[in-house]
Amino acid sequence: MPSLLIRAATPADLPELLAWNAAMAWETEQKRLDPAVLERGIRGVFEREQRGFYLVAERDGAAVGSLLVTYEWSDWRCGDFWWIQSVYVAPAARRGGVFRALYAEVERRAGAAGAVGLRLYVETENQRAQATYADLGMQRCHYWMYESLTGE
Repeated sequence: MPSLLIRAATPADLPELLAWNAAMAWETEQKRLDPAVLERGIRGVFEREQRGFYLVAERDGAAVGSLLVTYEWSDWRCGDFWWIQSVYVAPAARRGGVFRALYAEVERRAGAAGAVGLRLYVETENQRAQATYADLGMQRCHYWMYESLTGE
């Protein structure tokens, strides 16, 4: 299998990021995202680096997956947790080590930046993803997630 290149995303990756985020929302939640809002959201990451960054995985020069990293300050640990979000691997590239390679790069960058840990959330029914995260050494935490949306 050809090797993967993991690189920082650029605004030129916007078409793939838009398509993949929309596909992920549909696959995981059967939710249709507003394309204009989604585009502004993705551009917002590129416009303000303190929001985070995207990574893209390429195989043979073609983008096959991506993820977003955002930051959460922890006063208890006096450092940032890096949240892995918006993970998507193109269907034809799944089960081919794409997420593992993306995760390894996040882990490397987080260590170099002094982050205190990595976090992500996963659908409760997504057993395959949960097994992958456990295989990477991540542990299920004891927190439940709650949210309150404004403006919807």
